[in-house]
Amino acid sequence: MLMAHPAVLEDLIAQYEALTLLGAEESTPEARQRLADISYTLCVATGTRDVDMALIAARHRLSGARPEDDSLLQTTATLQTTAALQPASPLQTSAPAEQVSGV
Repeated sequence: MLMAHPAVLEDLIAQYEALTLLGAEESTPEARQRLADISYTLCVATGTRDVDMALIAARHRLSGARPEDDSLLQTTATLQTTAALQPASPLQTSAPAEQVSGV
């Protein structure tokens, strides 16, 4: 199952809470439709069929998560660090071409 990014879940929860706090259920057709859309998206993003379960699942996934999840940056940094720690191949020179040729 695809997992929604924590920032997306946090935004969906915030929108859902704002709409329910403002009484979207008893408001304009547009507000009711927006609440229904957010509820549906929360369910899809969490793999649930009920908005209450979706909210629980989304909040559970956010426990301890940062809204600006930098896991992709950490993966890139880990790859760069790993590459830097690996010994140079025999074909690589230790000095740039300008230094070797004396230019």
